[in-house]
Amino acid sequence: MLVVGFPAGPLEANCYLLASEADGECVIVDPGEDVVEPLEAALSAHGLTPVAMLATHGHPDHVASAGEVGAHHGIPLYLHEADGPLLGRDAGERKDGIVPLVDGPLRLAGLEITVSGTPGHTAGSVIFGLTSAEGGRIVLTGDSLFAGSIGRSSGDGDELVRSLGAKVMTMPDDTVVLPGHGPATTIGQERTGNPFLAGTGA
Repeated sequence: MLVVGFPAGPLEANCYLLASEADGECVIVDPGEDVVEPLEAALSAHGLTPVAMLATHGHPDHVASAGEVGAHHGIPLYLHEADGPLLGRDAGERKDGIVPLVDGPLRLAGLEITVSGTPGHTAGSVIFGLTSAEGGRIVLTGDSLFAGSIGRSSGDGDELVRSLGAKVMTMPDDTVVLPGHGPATTIGQERTGNPFLAGTGA
């Protein structure tokens, strides 16, 4: 499995490309602010053709370029319907190109991606889990879980902690965490060193 990630925009939100291999189809995760130029460079460098965009949640730093990228490549944006109201004008101008995300498997670009709702940072926050052909596990956590921290809640902070305990910290320790901001980590590192997870039963 090929995973390409880079930060973009004033808040340096991480955008990721996921593919089975180079020179094939891919999905774009979190096409946020100022993503277009580095995204096109990454697609070209790895010979990738995007078939869809996935959003971990609807904040602008994670979806602001979705309208432009979607129109250019003719691809939809998958977003939980609870975060639809968060879409800005630029991201939301292609309303017919938005597909609601639901919990369960999603098959795109030769990948099986497990979608799990993790409300708390936003009502429609989700995480994406994948397992490589070699058995490696990754989870893209958006702004729900960071290395050594968790996302700020726009609603009930306890709900975010409950979501992390139920959906994230049940994963194996060797699962690689690709967050919405900052460096990668692992479930094991967060289980033992993240002070915000003390109440999750991790």
